[in-house]
Amino acid sequence: MKQVMRKVLLSVALMCVAIGAQAKDAIYKPFVLASTGAGTVVEKTVQVKSALTAAGFTVVGEYAPFDGANIIIITNDALKQNAAASEQGGYGAVQRVSITAADKDVQVSYTNPVYMSYVYRMKGDLSDVSAALEKALGRVEEFGAKGLTEKQARKYHYMFGMEYFDEPSILARYDSYEEAVKAVDAKLSANQNGVSKVYRVDVPGKEESVFGVALKNEDKYKDDTFIMSEIDFHDVKSTAHLPYEVLVSGNKVYALYARFRIAINFPDLSMMGKHSFMNIMKTPEAVREALEGAVKK
Repeated sequence: MKQVMRKVLLSVALMCVAIGAQAKDAIYKPFVLASTGAGTVVEKTVQVKSALTAAGFTVVGEYAPFDGANIIIITNDALKQNAAASEQGGYGAVQRVSITAADKDVQVSYTNPVYMSYVYRMKGDLSDVSAALEKALGRVEEFGAKGLTEKQARKYHYMFGMEYFDEPSILARYDSYEEAVKAVDAKLSANQNGVSKVYRVDVPGKEESVFGVALKNEDKYKDDTFIMSEIDFHDVKSTAHLPYEVLVSGNKVYALYARFRIAINFPDLSMMGKHSFMNIMKTPEAVREALEGAVKK
């Protein structure tokens, strides 16, 4: 009997190890395709907003970057609490849901909360938020890349010499958080330097606020429409890449450098070719300049 019990316990232990290893090596992708079907972007937007609200999410902003697309930005208590527990967690205080016309159908997709929690190095993995979004909107498949493990995502950068999550641009410094957040809100609301406010979410219990911003500029390298035309070329659209973020944390104003911010959602984008980083080579610095010009003291 003892031998049998030992074998049973050993089998259970090995199974637990195998499950743990499998979870550790699980692959995550930037976006989730919720559904594809007939309709219009306007009709789907109404349906999606209703489903999200019923699921306990708060809509904090909307952004239509170009014809045939709309993006709904949402938050809830779980997102804000995890942001509060994480260093510069404001980037993960929201999720983005996109409604995009593609051929004769309309695609509903959203950012993958678990993937985002890893690339933003957050304390929790937001699996509860992922489950809530799946229940509200559906889940067909993850997409947007070959995928990264949790370890790869938490240490991600596109290639040697390029920025990590903890190497953001410092756009401005103010005398206090209160001054910074008030000034940034006012400047973005005034649509300065081709940068305009889409949403604002304050992280509870911290001197931290995240703003979503739209980029509309005659300089194509600072323009969301041009940038997306170069990098979002697959049949399933990654429209939920937008909008970019500006983070006020303490008395400083930050933005993730575009070589990181773009790459986390398009990690498989080639360096050279028809649709590649080479075609938007000027964008990272151009975006930084646009954001800095919009929020500088």
